[in-house]
Amino acid sequence: MDITAWFSNNYVEVFGAITGIIYVFLEIRQNIWLWPLGLLTSGVYIWVFFTSKFYADMSLQVYYVVISMFGWYWWVRGRGVRRKEEGEKRRGGESGIESGIERGGEGMTVTRITFRLGVIIAIVSVILYGLMFTVLSEFTDSPVPEWDSFITSLSVVATWMLARKIYEHWYLWVVVNSVSAIIFFARGLYPTVFLYIIYMIMSFAGMIEWKKSFKSSPSTPNLEH
Repeated sequence: MDITAWFSNNYVEVFGAITGIIYVFLEIRQNIWLWPLGLLTSGVYIWVFFTSKFYADMSLQVYYVVISMFGWYWWVRGRGVRRKEEGEKRRGGESGIESGIERGGEGMTVTRITFRLGVIIAIVSVILYGLMFTVLSEFTDSPVPEWDSFITSLSVVATWMLARKIYEHWYLWVVVNSVSAIIFFARGLYPTVFLYIIYMIMSFAGMIEWKKSFKSSPSTPNLEH
């Protein structure tokens, strides 16, 4: 295979894979800049998945664009988790937004999922799967509607959990990334397969890194809603 010709036909996907890897690295580090980079990566993959007929994954990228905006805001403001005065004291009285950006989103602390929230998330995931499977199998030519729906429904929930800094979102990413790598390999999206293998490895790294947040704080709050 001519590498130059292959790259010229797949440069958009390659670019998306590179920015995606950087995105997960920033996620592991709890760095606020993961959100603007996520907006860029999602824009790239809207096109990649559209041309590959992965319509649920394409719609998922649109959702990523929206949730990235909310996540960016939540992380900057540290909604209901850390006092604004603490940020001003540490950054010499800068404004809340500037302080949040410089601290890498530390205004919001890592939380653990509650039983109540876990049940809600499970129900939402099942409902999303059922809706997406029905739409994809009845109204599109998706080659794998059941797996496309599975990946998409879990990813929607996991991204919301990331935006709220809920630790257990890493477990969902391990499942999503493993299944995605297999499906995309079957479809010949090799740069994306590589990306999702890296994602899976980095998901385990994220579990370890985020767990350190529990040790560095006197108590780890649970998110009730």
